[in-house]
Amino acid sequence: MSFGTETGSGAAGRLPEGAMNIVLLEPEMPANTGNIGRTCVATGSRLHLIEPLGFRINEKMVKRAGLDYWDSLDVTVYDSYGDFLERNPEAVKKIYMATTKAPHVYTEAAYEPGAYLMFGKESAGIPEEILAQHPETAVRIPMMGGIRSLNLANSVAVVLYEALRQNGFSHMQRQGRPRTFEWEL
Repeated sequence: MSFGTETGSGAAGRLPEGAMNIVLLEPEMPANTGNIGRTCVATGSRLHLIEPLGFRINEKMVKRAGLDYWDSLDVTVYDSYGDFLERNPEAVKKIYMATTKAPHVYTEAAYEPGAYLMFGKESAGIPEEILAQHPETAVRIPMMGGIRSLNLANSVAVVLYEALRQNGFSHMQRQGRPRTFEWEL
């Protein structure tokens, strides 16, 4: 597994056109990253990890949280935020910064296909010097006062599914079937 390159097993070729991009800036907890990786596989999204990471990407905790989906994940690791921007120049025009400091609610944003949804590290979020560059696309999940933040994996799921909903869940299975009976609709 090499850093700065795709680390999944060819997942990039299987992702749908317009796949969403989840960007984690300096994630600290392997279980959160593993859960987010599993969510990315389930939604056909890419995962971008920006170093430093608070764990080694091959740790058991990451893979355990991602279950057997980790090998199907399209994940790229970057040396820095600058490295991420250099290798993804289109991100500057369609990046949304999820932060408790945002002036907009996440449901007010219009997420285009291929949007980049960025989340900061668990202990500090996205640095204010980065947020200041993106005031129009800084989004917040509403919460009760006095609560510092939601869990990172939960926050990613909330914002990602809103972006997918806005795009009609275009590449996703929308109905399920019970194993033991047929729905009578």
